[in-house]
Amino acid sequence: MLLLVRNLLNLKDKRYFSKGFIEHIYFRSNINPQHIFLKLLIMASIFTKIVNGEIPCYKIAETDEFLAFLDVNPNSSGHTLCIPKKEVDKIFDLDEATYTGLMQFSRKVAIAIEKAIPCKRVGISVIGLEVPHVHVHLIPLSTMEDARFIKKTPHAKEDFEAVAEKIKAQL
Repeated sequence: MLLLVRNLLNLKDKRYFSKGFIEHIYFRSNINPQHIFLKLLIMASIFTKIVNGEIPCYKIAETDEFLAFLDVNPNSSGHTLCIPKKEVDKIFDLDEATYTGLMQFSRKVAIAIEKAIPCKRVGISVIGLEVPHVHVHLIPLSTMEDARFIKKTPHAKEDFEAVAEKIKAQL
């Protein structure tokens, strides 16, 4: 039975839970391993839910492999997230082609942001502690404070929509 749990975990691509975690669940409960696997399949990141259309977003750009949308808790107006549609937790776990593609996609979006939003430059940050899905922050910067993730700039829905349209018009 433990072998089945390990095999099911291997199919999950080891995104969230270690084998030890699954083994712990299995040995501490009478949960059927197939149910553990199904639960793992259901536990998509919030960004995967955005990609799948389950959660709305203020979309900036999209390709077959990548998506850019406004951060709903922005450091500054125009703060955008670029993600691969493939759910991978850490940026350096991406295969080289996806990593390079994400950076090229992010560059195009950053150039559009710089044209659309008054700022001194667009900063880039990859942290990834909040959501277990690779994401590149593109932040319009006027001061160093804009890059600190401390001061947030709340927006109304209409403001987000207007900012998204301004950026999209520059692509």
